[in-house]
Amino acid sequence: MALSLQGLPTAISIAEQTKKPSLSINVSSLLSLSTTIQHAKQVHALMVKTSQLSESYPLSRLAEIYSISDHGNLQDAERIVLSMKEPSTFAWNTLIRDIGKQIHAQIIKLGNESGLFVRNKLIHFYAVSRSVTDARKVFDRSPELDIVSWNTMLEVYAGDGDSLSLYHMFDSMPCRDTVSWNTMISYSVKKSMYIEAVRLFRRMQDEGEEKPDKVTLISVLTAVAHSGSLSLGKWLHMYIKKQRMEIDGNLGSALVNMYSKCGYLDGAVQAFKETSEKNLDIWNSMIGCLAANARSSEAIDLFSEMDIRPDAITFACVLKACSHGGLVELGYKYFNEMKTKHGVIPDIVHYGCMVDLLGRAGLFDEVKAIMEEMPMEPDVVMWKALLSACKTHKEFEMGEEVGIRLIKEDPDDHANYVLLSNMYAIGNRWDQVHRLRKDVLDRGLKTRPGCSSIEVDGIVHEFIAGDVRHERKKEIYEMVHEMGKRLKEAGHEHETDQVLLDIEDEETKQISLGHHSEKLAVAFGFVSTRPGTTIRVIKNLRICGDCHSSFKIFSGIYGRDIIVRDSSRFHYFGNGSCSCLDCW
Repeated sequence: MALSLQGLPTAISIAEQTKKPSLSINVSSLLSLSTTIQHAKQVHALMVKTSQLSESYPLSRLAEIYSISDHGNLQDAERIVLSMKEPSTFAWNTLIRDIGKQIHAQIIKLGNESGLFVRNKLIHFYAVSRSVTDARKVFDRSPELDIVSWNTMLEVYAGDGDSLSLYHMFDSMPCRDTVSWNTMISYSVKKSMYIEAVRLFRRMQDEGEEKPDKVTLISVLTAVAHSGSLSLGKWLHMYIKKQRMEIDGNLGSALVNMYSKCGYLDGAVQAFKETSEKNLDIWNSMIGCLAANARSSEAIDLFSEMDIRPDAITFACVLKACSHGGLVELGYKYFNEMKTKHGVIPDIVHYGCMVDLLGRAGLFDEVKAIMEEMPMEPDVVMWKALLSACKTHKEFEMGEEVGIRLIKEDPDDHANYVLLSNMYAIGNRWDQVHRLRKDVLDRGLKTRPGCSSIEVDGIVHEFIAGDVRHERKKEIYEMVHEMGKRLKEAGHEHETDQVLLDIEDEETKQISLGHHSEKLAVAFGFVSTRPGTTIRVIKNLRICGDCHSSFKIFSGIYGRDIIVRDSSRFHYFGNGSCSCLDCW
């Protein structure tokens, strides 16, 4: 039934005559047309009559009308919000905003609106209640603005996610302080714009208006951790020490995470030792760092040295250490002690770690047992870990069941088809490989573009598969050709069965594998650094099987340690082997 403002009283009257809630007109539609307190009260009575007092949005809208109408009552609005079992953020914001508007009206009546302090508080209030338009009105009408006014408007636009207005406001500022820069840098980090966050920090340094504080440094260290700019991370660490800043738990945790994600374990250990007061975050960060960087025994030893109570994150890090180190008995011990000794209830992450641990060890009966006792349904991460273990241990029957379940639960993720196809290829089930390839094509699935980065001389270089944009592309592809020759001499055969593309020619597949983004990054590292230098590469996806086996060979042939951080874990290649023990 289409409603108009003119037909609202009739619609309410018709709705009031209905006996069954299922036959009543949607109260949200009625409320959207209500313009007077009388209409709102009629709809409220209708909601009571038809037992429609459980839905959050209509009640929130009703509270809004009561609070802002000329003849409304803020106390009625408050009673409605407080009567809700679980008031939504919209409901609270509505009540808070409307209380603020009434206070604002009183300020105007009393003639106190012109004061700078009062106006800044009003802008801040509207920022907290997400009333962007009202905040901007107060800002634009202010006869006087200071740095607090400008910073509060930055907060308004950052909270609203309005990047265009945020940057325009920032660039329009007559002057900036550290808070201004922190807002912009933290916003970039929150939006995963890590390169932009680093760019803003460099601009802050160049303009020299303000010095970074701990908030700045923690945000920038987070950006560095994701972008992989180890040289900038080291510089930040030196800056902290040069400025004689105390490395507390928060700053220490940011340093440890940065070094960990850049694959520089020595730096993480040093930052941990330099942290003055070690809170739970820094302990968790360091244990997680050791676990991710294939130092399982050291992670367990550090856990035993903790002098504060561990939490769920701590045990997730410990169980990952057990999983990466193949420490089955210890894994069971800590999993059981979580609840009995420390009062921490295992969640899906902890069960996932146990499935990963037992799967890597080939203990599939134990995997079934622990999945059956779980109080929750397995998630996609758990199915992927189990499928990878089935592939490694050639547990094809279970692997097929898991792979089909995985694709059923997440049919739009191209990587799931690749994982199952790889297992079929190992089992020589080529009919199923071709079927999956057809499914991918029929669904129109596209791979998420693989991107690998490597830092050389303080500059991060990014590559995609078959990249020809780099200024040193001739040297890079000459090295790729040489790397291919060395692989052949070592007896390596490309794993072309792991290419889920519409490519039938075997030689073309081999060339495709040879031009993967991580191989281009490693090739650039070889031609750009001195012999013996460790190569560090970050990839946004899982490293493919062919690149993985190739890098093991390269580490022996070229005498280089190669560290690859993919979307799954760290891989330390050295002397012909990998820290993941070929299970990732």
